[in-house]
Amino acid sequence: MAYPGRLGEAIEVWLDGRRQGLAKASAAMSARYRGGQSSAGVDPAAYLTARLPATHAVNARVLAEVAERRPDFAPQSLADIGAGPGTASWAAVAQWPELGDIEQVEATPAFASLLRDLNAHSGLAVLERAQVREEALVQWAAAPRDLVLASYVLAEVALASLPDALTKLWSASRQVLVLIEPGTPEGFRRIALARAQLLKAGGVIIAPCTHHAACPMAGADWCHFKERVQRSRAHMHAKGATVPFEDEAYSYLVVARHGEAEGGARILAPPEGNKTGVAFTACTEQGLQRLVVPARDKPAFKRAKKLDWGDVWRG
Repeated sequence: MAYPGRLGEAIEVWLDGRRQGLAKASAAMSARYRGGQSSAGVDPAAYLTARLPATHAVNARVLAEVAERRPDFAPQSLADIGAGPGTASWAAVAQWPELGDIEQVEATPAFASLLRDLNAHSGLAVLERAQVREEALVQWAAAPRDLVLASYVLAEVALASLPDALTKLWSASRQVLVLIEPGTPEGFRRIALARAQLLKAGGVIIAPCTHHAACPMAGADWCHFKERVQRSRAHMHAKGATVPFEDEAYSYLVVARHGEAEGGARILAPPEGNKTGVAFTACTEQGLQRLVVPARDKPAFKRAKKLDWGDVWRG
């Protein structure tokens, strides 16, 4: 997936001369993130090479769904919290070119410096004039924005501080709040806590939930999805990979100020199909259900054969 403007070129220029030891730095980065640690000790060059493609692809996928579910949503302002090199902002600018006001909040000095450099060389006026605030979420003086994005941020917030962090993010969201976390049990735990709190605050869930009933995921189950990312040669080298792609697991939540839940059934695993029908597990208002679309229902079967993990089935 290409980055907007001249960001692809800006990344290559920044990486020139900084590629030594990427495999070791990439392994250390992965270990930090698996341990729930912050980005403070992460090598920005390793991030750009081995992590950015996946996080950007996930942000782009989630924001495309926001646009699909809310076609009238046309944000003019954005707050990107825990911005890193600006990943979520890039996906937002590509989805909504009319964005005119961007605030990026990044606490790690090395990433804040990288963020300013990439903004300056992005070839995109909205990023060139973006406000970069070198501070943590807990320090951020929230000002209302149409869209607030907190991508891979809640994992770095202590559980005891999570309610206050969510209150701040929600209060700053004039129209839509997007939360994205790793697709792990711990990542989903934070998403589930956010769902419960934001529903109590009057939020309307756009995705992935199709309803406002109690979350049916319990025990060893957790709600997550996967986005396939094509690896570059540098990406493969940094990760010591032998296959030209990776599947990034993620959990997410999109909450709006207005509207209502859209209904339907969110598919929670790859559908299973043969010539007799298509079967899949889905989250519905009635809980988790195993749905089967028989081949004898030709119109429905034709639609069901195109379904994938993460899609919404409306019967």
